[in-house]
Amino acid sequence: MRAQTGPDDWREANRAMWDERVAIHTLSDFYDQAGFRDSRDVIRDFEAAEVGDVTGRSLLHLQCHFGQDTLSWAHRGATRVVGLDFSERATEAARELAAELGYGPDRASFVTADVYDAVEAVPDASYDIVYTGIGALNWLPDLDRWATTAASLVAPGGFLYLAEFHPLCDALDDETGSRITHDYFRHDAWVDETSGTYTDADAPTVHRRSVEWTHTLGDVVTALAAAGLRIDFLHEHDVTLFQRFDDLRRGADGYYRFPADRPRIPLMYSLKATRTS
Repeated sequence: MRAQTGPDDWREANRAMWDERVAIHTLSDFYDQAGFRDSRDVIRDFEAAEVGDVTGRSLLHLQCHFGQDTLSWAHRGATRVVGLDFSERATEAARELAAELGYGPDRASFVTADVYDAVEAVPDASYDIVYTGIGALNWLPDLDRWATTAASLVAPGGFLYLAEFHPLCDALDDETGSRITHDYFRHDAWVDETSGTYTDADAPTVHRRSVEWTHTLGDVVTALAAAGLRIDFLHEHDVTLFQRFDDLRRGADGYYRFPADRPRIPLMYSLKATRTS
């Protein structure tokens, strides 16, 4: 699989965009920092069930933003969690949040680095669990390099767990999610200059340019298998976390679904891949 194409300044554009949005996100209702300080847990129910008990295990969270998911795994019993993100503002906010919750750097630490440089940047050679949260892979042009990097950080007998938005959604129309309007197999970058952010579409922003890529489900599975991991499961889910399409409806459980009279399609997926040796 070849690395996808895109503008030369994709990393700088995306970093500037994410740096600016940290302050917006930490103050947003979407992330509800006050509620998180009380609950200390934002892990989705299907993630908790699929990852299982993390008590006594080490966990590395790649592309951690400002650390809510990372610290949730510490709250669930992980002995040591490490979060990595390329935004210094994000990792600074994560460290502040960890300190507020009483986690010292021996229990929860955060590293500023590009995900492709994770092997050299993180404090430990390997982790029982390498976790990649939702909305991460679309920011990376080279899936093979990501898979090789992530797999090398999984301890023998440990596993990588990934939860993501389903790439099929990127091929559908934004209004109804019922028509194929984009190429599912596209390899060129998706450049956007929309103002605001997913937590607040009306937020005033200066750094609006972002560069993303779509990775097919087959590409993700193949990259991880080629990196030496054994695929334990691949699950597809008919729910998502936000109003991706106008026709979606929010249920009492907080997930968004199509109405009952609509055919279901996968909106998210999750997978677990183990390092056997």
